[in-house]
Amino acid sequence: MQAKDVLTSQFGPWGAAFDYAVDAAQRSILFWDVMRQRGNRYHAHAAKTAPHVLSYTPEILIDGRTLERPVNYALVRIVPPEGTEVDRTRRPFVVIDPRAGHGPGIGGFKADSEIGVALRAGHPCYFIGFLPEPVPGQTIEDIARAEAIFLEKVIALHPDADAKPCVIGNCQAGWAVMMLAALRPELFGSIIIAGAPLSYWAGVRGRYPMRYSGGLVGGSWLTALTSDLGQGKFDGAWLVQNFENQNPANTLWSKQYNLYSKIDTEAPRYLGFEEWWGGHVNLNAEEIQFIVDELFVGNNLAAGRIKTSDGSTVDLRNIRAPIVVFCSKGDNITPPQQALGWILDLYDDVDEIRAHGQTIVYTVHESVGHLGIFVSGGVARKEHGEFAGNIDLIDALPPGLYEAIFEPRTEETRNADLVAGDWIMRCEARTLDDIRAPGGNDAADDRRFATAARVSETNLALYRTFVQPFLRDLLPDGFGEWLRRLHPLRLQYDILSDANPLMATVADLAVQATSERRPVSADNPLLALEQVASRQIVAGLDAWRQWVEAVSEATFLSVYGSPLLQASVGIDPTSDMPQRKAGKTGLHRTILQAHREDLKGRIDEGGMRECLARALLYVSMARGGADERGFAAIRRLRATEDALPRLTLSEFKSLIRDQFLMLLIDEERALAAIPKLLPADPEERQKGLAAVRTVVSARGELTGEAERRWQTIARLFLPDGKLTAVEQASAKAARMKMIRH
Repeated sequence: MQAKDVLTSQFGPWGAAFDYAVDAAQRSILFWDVMRQRGNRYHAHAAKTAPHVLSYTPEILIDGRTLERPVNYALVRIVPPEGTEVDRTRRPFVVIDPRAGHGPGIGGFKADSEIGVALRAGHPCYFIGFLPEPVPGQTIEDIARAEAIFLEKVIALHPDADAKPCVIGNCQAGWAVMMLAALRPELFGSIIIAGAPLSYWAGVRGRYPMRYSGGLVGGSWLTALTSDLGQGKFDGAWLVQNFENQNPANTLWSKQYNLYSKIDTEAPRYLGFEEWWGGHVNLNAEEIQFIVDELFVGNNLAAGRIKTSDGSTVDLRNIRAPIVVFCSKGDNITPPQQALGWILDLYDDVDEIRAHGQTIVYTVHESVGHLGIFVSGGVARKEHGEFAGNIDLIDALPPGLYEAIFEPRTEETRNADLVAGDWIMRCEARTLDDIRAPGGNDAADDRRFATAARVSETNLALYRTFVQPFLRDLLPDGFGEWLRRLHPLRLQYDILSDANPLMATVADLAVQATSERRPVSADNPLLALEQVASRQIVAGLDAWRQWVEAVSEATFLSVYGSPLLQASVGIDPTSDMPQRKAGKTGLHRTILQAHREDLKGRIDEGGMRECLARALLYVSMARGGADERGFAAIRRLRATEDALPRLTLSEFKSLIRDQFLMLLIDEERALAAIPKLLPADPEERQKGLAAVRTVVSARGELTGEAERRWQTIARLFLPDGKLTAVEQASAKAARMKMIRH
């Protein structure tokens, strides 16, 4: 009998209680020792010149502090790990992490990350990070200029790349990427924004109450006050505190209890995450004021009301790169409405998206939380992995709105050899009604938020006039730094670290507890009681959160729904005019009409490749989207040099977009032109038709409308209007050759 069993047997029926008491005591000691380690790691991390949590080796290329308009940002190259092959002819990936209170590196926090999946897909990777302290005087516009310089450098380093960089903007970096892409569209090959809010007023009643925060405190005057108390700096710990307040059950209990209950295995993961979560950074007062006024409260980005210092308007419709939006129903920080609502703010229908030549692909995860979008290994292996592996497919999609759908690859998957990973990604065509379907604001809600924005402007002006000058004069030197050190989130790291002499005893006890560790058995009744108590605590805190959220929402709706208040700030309480819609100018319409006329004039121009693209699109339009297997088939056919002429990815993208728009403008004329553009040689026509069939059937045999369209194309390619036995054999041989390659 083991010593543990001997000791337990001595207590008879009280043995289970004794076992639990020993285990609970040891877990408590080890828990507080992990807290001590967390505090020590916090101090070590903060002492670094450029703290980050990247698990990859960075190589600095440009230090933003050396630029003409210095900023605390830097461009680094990610050194590929040993054994990772990178193809320098493939487009580079650039990951920009959010400066939302935490330090940089979460996009490359571990192997299964945005950087990790891009490296495994063979793409060179770069990272744009930042230092904890801002350069005095730097603004959001200065950062945008610096990031443009960084992207120019990446482009220059890859002159033979098949496309411009794919830029990933996480959370708050998402809106920064979109702003820059609107001002400098030529720098981007494609854009992925993950968990990024762009339409800040959007949401549904009863959920996602964070959007009410600005209105409930009277607007952005509190931001200005906090920055003044920080003597020109805004402490990022307040932003982190704001995130934590959204889920008190996790903040006050679940996170700690998960560590306590799994103390023998959970410490490394907990400490690794806390190193990032506790890496608080500062922002200049000008930076945070812009973010709160223009974005959080004003909602001016999607509405096209932001102007740069030279008078340029930030219009997201100027973006030419495909935009991939990744959001989740489980994200209470950036719900799907805020991640996707900007599309409704900018466009009236899908045809308008197409007319602007924009391609927008979105995917909505069912459950993952805000941080899980960036740090979940499962999400990285699935969604981010598929985006990285199929970024060329997304880049080549015709203009329009699509939803990315992921389904597992199985033994029954048709043409499974055309699928690189464990998932198949297809992009299904969608309309704006699909964006509206999950719910959103009505006109009355938008009037309330517009009223809150006006009240914010008034309160900020009053604060700046009557309070700010006196407060700045009253504060002694060093007050801001002293206040930052006393922030509750920072203070907990100081108290629970070796800086506190009392924690030395915990360290000694932890050594003894580890050597004598006696975990309780899983079937211990007191352990079960502990778990029940934990669930009750979580339920109680969740009930408290729900009550606070309900009161907050009711207060916001009541106060800012007042017709008197709305009228007093210049909002017509009876108007149904949209408050969020971006304006449309005559110049926009003129440019779009000129492009339309240019395409109409080129319908009868071209040769075999224009006919092949037109035929592929015509048949594929019946299926309402694209599948990665079809694009893989095109790649293999190009590799055989027997079908499609060789084009660069940029040329192929331009070809697909032009031919798609021609079909939309005048489908009958575009189809009628095919026989005139094809070569006279019947054998060349047969090869071309076989190539089309190979691609359009990659995801499965054609049926219904797709089959009817295929027969139309066959009649246009072949004089007798149908495939002969010889031609069918030729098509089959082409498909088999593609598979062998």
